[in-house]
Amino acid sequence: MYASGSESLIKQAREIQEEELHKFCVRISKLLVNQDYGNETVDSLQRLYLIFSATKYGRILPPDLLKKLQSLLCSPHSSEQLQALASAILRETLYFGLHSLCSEEVQDSRTVSYVSAVILAQVRVKDEVSALVHRLLKCLESRQPEAQSTRHLLPVLSKIISLSPESLTEDHINLVSRKLVDWLRYASIQQGVSMSSGGFFTGPRTRQPGPITEVDGTVAADFFTVLCVGHSYTDDQWMNLYAFSMIRKWLLCYDTEGSGNADSAEHKKVLFIQSVQDDRSEVDGSVMSMVSATSTSSRLLPPKERLREKAFEYCHRLIEQSDRKAQKKSDIVLQKACLIEAVTIMDIICREDPSFVYRAFPCVKALYGRLSEDLTYSRALLPIAQFYLNHSETAAVDSEAVIRQLFSRFPSKLFNEPMLAFEFTQFCRANVLVLSERVSFYQQSFPNLFKFLAWNSPALISEYVELLPPLLIPETAIEILHSLLDLPCLTAALDIQLRSASSQPSERLLLDQSATVSSSMEAFRHPWYRGMFMYILRPEAGTGDTIDRLNALHEVLADMAENPRVVQCAQTVPVLLHIFFNIVAQFANQKLINQIVLVLMERSSLLFNIKNYKTEVQRIFSSHILVLCKLQPSLIVEQARELLEFTGTTGNIYSKENFYIHVVWAIGEYLSVSYDKRCTVEQITSFFETLEAVLFEITQVRQSASPPSYSPRVITVLMTTLAKLASRSQDLIPRVSLFLSKMRTFACSSPVSSCYSEEDIEEILTRANELINLLKLPSVAQFVLAPCAQGTSPRWHRDTNTCLPLAMRALSDVLQKETGFLSG
Repeated sequence: MYASGSESLIKQAREIQEEELHKFCVRISKLLVNQDYGNETVDSLQRLYLIFSATKYGRILPPDLLKKLQSLLCSPHSSEQLQALASAILRETLYFGLHSLCSEEVQDSRTVSYVSAVILAQVRVKDEVSALVHRLLKCLESRQPEAQSTRHLLPVLSKIISLSPESLTEDHINLVSRKLVDWLRYASIQQGVSMSSGGFFTGPRTRQPGPITEVDGTVAADFFTVLCVGHSYTDDQWMNLYAFSMIRKWLLCYDTEGSGNADSAEHKKVLFIQSVQDDRSEVDGSVMSMVSATSTSSRLLPPKERLREKAFEYCHRLIEQSDRKAQKKSDIVLQKACLIEAVTIMDIICREDPSFVYRAFPCVKALYGRLSEDLTYSRALLPIAQFYLNHSETAAVDSEAVIRQLFSRFPSKLFNEPMLAFEFTQFCRANVLVLSERVSFYQQSFPNLFKFLAWNSPALISEYVELLPPLLIPETAIEILHSLLDLPCLTAALDIQLRSASSQPSERLLLDQSATVSSSMEAFRHPWYRGMFMYILRPEAGTGDTIDRLNALHEVLADMAENPRVVQCAQTVPVLLHIFFNIVAQFANQKLINQIVLVLMERSSLLFNIKNYKTEVQRIFSSHILVLCKLQPSLIVEQARELLEFTGTTGNIYSKENFYIHVVWAIGEYLSVSYDKRCTVEQITSFFETLEAVLFEITQVRQSASPPSYSPRVITVLMTTLAKLASRSQDLIPRVSLFLSKMRTFACSSPVSSCYSEEDIEEILTRANELINLLKLPSVAQFVLAPCAQGTSPRWHRDTNTCLPLAMRALSDVLQKETGFLSG
């Protein structure tokens, strides 16, 4: 964030009043009229820029100051600092007419670049961009004075490509392609002229330019690239650097015509035979490389294909240069960055023209062999893996070994590198279909993939929202569910692992197995807990859905429950659980749904004790168990024993009330012969007696009883479910009617009155009376409380607590003669 001084200045800039701002603008106008371009003017323009940029909304400049700033911007005699300030201020103002800036009189490249930045920020009409493109290319084509450089124009051109690529015509594209070829391939290999002091007795003298060197200090024997080193650079060398920085964007935007077919390849073959002639006139004295000697570069190639050829040669040379031992640390960083860019550009070229694959693959394969064991080049291995994925079939090589190494090593060892985590997940996101279909182990690799999410959430949540669905298959769904629920434990384990690796050797001695542990760090080193941590940190699926000692794991990780990283991770789990259930519902069969429901009942209490985490997860469980029961109503019969055990435990009401209510509701809704022919009277009676015992226990009225710690909804749902079950086994109706008649005693007791509001008590009594009256007519009760399975399709049940169907309201309307049956 900003320092306190900066925040104070920004606050002042935002709070300045219009009247004060107008006076300040008048003062600046006077300074510009007097052509006073000293420190006071520069300081005033800087303050004006701060005022305009500090607010989200645009401000309006006074007309006279607007004209003066435009004149200052367009004047070739203005200093670069003043032009930069004028350009920055005009970019922040509200829209104004651009006619004065579109003048053809401005010719020098530096001024054109600053003017162009304003036009791109203010442009409203496509024609204005087209006119700007024409001016830029005219400047690029014309020979600039010695003091001027065209390198100011390429960043503007790059921005135009991003904002409005259609503004360039085919002629424009061919022109820029030819210029890019010249800049990339034919820059001077002599250093630029630098001025130096000639000593005490002589004036300044010009040093004789020496040759460009490689990063290892040897004289460059081939054409100039980004990885060439010099004390100063010529203008064409600067253009080489700028051209390489935008070549990827250019190829992706404009190199899309299909030239990779057989006819094109044959045409290239003919051109290659024709082009084995001396090309030194184009090289400007640079030494021909081995790459260019065997390439198909020729003037006979169309501009796009020639650019492709030269860009390929450039990238090939960069890969060769990256193998040199750099003398400076900054050059090592540059080598890695250039490797990433070079392989990426090669990949783009090979996608546009598959004939390049056979030339590129030996180079990329050798590069992979050199870098694969060096984790410091981890980011450079991602574009190599992308190259293998895209072109392994064309080259008839296996890409799975390359991908496997990435997925097995990167998340385990480099999970704490945020840039790699982002790029790795972007790689997976871009290739998710290919990885799912062609890489056999991909869907088994989720334990490792989740390590990036566990450490870097919530920054990567949007990526994993897209990555999770393809990972979900019937074979791994249960294990993924457990892994998502244990994601905060994984974050804690990764944190402990990282701290343990950096601790002193004496601190890492194994503890005695009989010794008790006092912290998660000690538990991580303790042999008894080693298996639990190894499972949580496992690299691949298949070693089991979960572990038996989750409670023990949660206990030893208790000191990590308030760790900010762990808390942040826990906040992302509900989002992913929603996606999990929505996707699984699309393919889950009966067996899988039964397994998931069992997991929900088991894990609803086995969760890491993080603030609000259990509540949020149980809320997700509650909403989705109803969906699963609707998909597979027979699971109530098939999982009867587990459901009886779960609903018969009164403690579940206090620890997971919302989830418990939904389970009870599902039992009352789907435990019916209309949903499963195997449903028997004995099963209905068994569930009835279990729920009756629970309701009796929580509604007992004693003098010493404490006020209820559960909501009235628990009472109403239990009463309704008992009534539903009784309507399906009418021998139970007298029991439930008697029980419901005693609810007034419970509702009017002093502990309940002190805890529940009058509305809550009224709700309980109303529900009890409704159900008692309904059960007096068993046939009507069965119709109302136990509708057929087909009746659930239009969702008759409107009231989430009572589930009274619309049919009952229709009958009431008929009896009261307030409306017709059809309208009901």
